[in-house]
Amino acid sequence: MHDIKALRENPQNFVQGWSRRGRETAQSDVDGLLALDADLRAAQTAFQAAQSRRNEVSKQIGQAKAQKDEARAQGLMAEVESLKATIEAEETKQREFGEALKSKLAELPNVPFEDVPDGADEAGNVEVRKHGAPNILSFTAKDHADLGEALGLMDFEAAARMSGARFVVLKGQLARLERAIGQFMLDVQTLEHGYTEVNPPVLVRAETLFGTGQLPKFEEDLFKTTDDRYLIPTAEVTLTNLVRDAITAEEELPLRLTALTNCFRAEAGSAGRDTKGMIRQHQFQKVELVSITTPEQSGEEHDRMTACAEAVLKKLDLSFRTMLLCTGDMGFGARKTYDLEVWLPSQNTYREISSCSNCGDFQARRMDARTRKAGEKGTRFVHTLNGSGLAVGRTLVAIMENYQDEAGRIAIPSVLQPYMGGLTHIG
Repeated sequence: MHDIKALRENPQNFVQGWSRRGRETAQSDVDGLLALDADLRAAQTAFQAAQSRRNEVSKQIGQAKAQKDEARAQGLMAEVESLKATIEAEETKQREFGEALKSKLAELPNVPFEDVPDGADEAGNVEVRKHGAPNILSFTAKDHADLGEALGLMDFEAAARMSGARFVVLKGQLARLERAIGQFMLDVQTLEHGYTEVNPPVLVRAETLFGTGQLPKFEEDLFKTTDDRYLIPTAEVTLTNLVRDAITAEEELPLRLTALTNCFRAEAGSAGRDTKGMIRQHQFQKVELVSITTPEQSGEEHDRMTACAEAVLKKLDLSFRTMLLCTGDMGFGARKTYDLEVWLPSQNTYREISSCSNCGDFQARRMDARTRKAGEKGTRFVHTLNGSGLAVGRTLVAIMENYQDEAGRIAIPSVLQPYMGGLTHIG
């Protein structure tokens, strides 16, 4: 959500920001918002003027009656009735213009920071750093789906019979390895990086998803239940909403939260993409990182959060690169985003495994999440950040492919072996 006052004071900032994101209607968007804002303020002014006049006339009625000037009293009473109709009409206008303005503001994406590179799509992303050289195997690399099926521990057909496409059944040591990965990630983020573990609901109401920006724009990507609840696409939704409609003491910030949850995505816009394997599924596990900060803290916190996600890949000894996303490839609510891309030998390329975003006060305005210093009366909106620390299924994919041998066995990274009861290989 955007601050209409900021848009009113500097409309070109929003025209430029939305234009940088490839929005061709940026100028007309701003013109429409300013027109609605003007209509709303005119209705508010007319409403207040009519109320003030009614109060004034009501006093005059009493004075006229005290002076036994019945004719004047009747005329004033007729004016009050007319003002009552005006007040009701202007009140209706206020509500209609206010709702239209809020609805329009809710549909528009965040404005990118100045240091975000311009670009139309992922081709415009900029590599910030790289860790480790790409893992070039001495034999033809198998993809994770072939490896898992050959081991008899990954079953896509059984999943399809039960649930349809984009699901998988993991068995035996692969199921245990996925569980180990999630637990390892939680331990790293809580014990080493100071995040507080949370176990949130995976079913939420519409206003919760509105707060983090999934609704109303991305409803087709969500799974909805018959009682009007939604399955979360990420724990970002629930963790961020913990400060909804609240004033958090500034002394408590930054607030760092993490959760390992199942996530559910309809993948409505991904027809034909990554249909094989576990890269893009309807149900998957993810360790999410969320930070709630002051405006002054969010830039530094963004770099810290990205480093916390990178640390997991380093401990797993997986090659990856960190990309700064361009304006055309960022998510709806982000002002700046870093993606971590892990090397997959079977594809001979890097694939996204984490996305860490600074949303500024965009989500906070939608949630009315504020902060206040001790001893002060005034409040201001917090900044919110979110990142994957990491996607568990994609991490499993990366481990299987990078740690495979020619016989189809999978070595277990040393940091995961304690979680696997000392097991060193699968297969």
